[in-house]
Amino acid sequence: MAAIKIIEGIGTSETSIEDAIKHALDCTHQTVRNVTGVDVVGLTAKVENGKIVRWNANVKIAFEVER
Repeated sequence: MAAIKIIEGIGTSETSIEDAIKHALDCTHQTVRNVTGVDVVGLTAKVENGKIVRWNANVKIAFEVER
């Protein structure tokens, strides 16, 4: 049975929530192997002149620990 570790991160996007989540995953994948899942724990947005200009996705990313 594998051990799973969880780290937290924030991804951002100027276009969509999905892209903000993908950004967090892409950044994590650059230094972490064996990612098994992502849990979106919160979403926020920056607003300027009544329009959303940036999405922020707070995520927990799970990965399998190597032995």
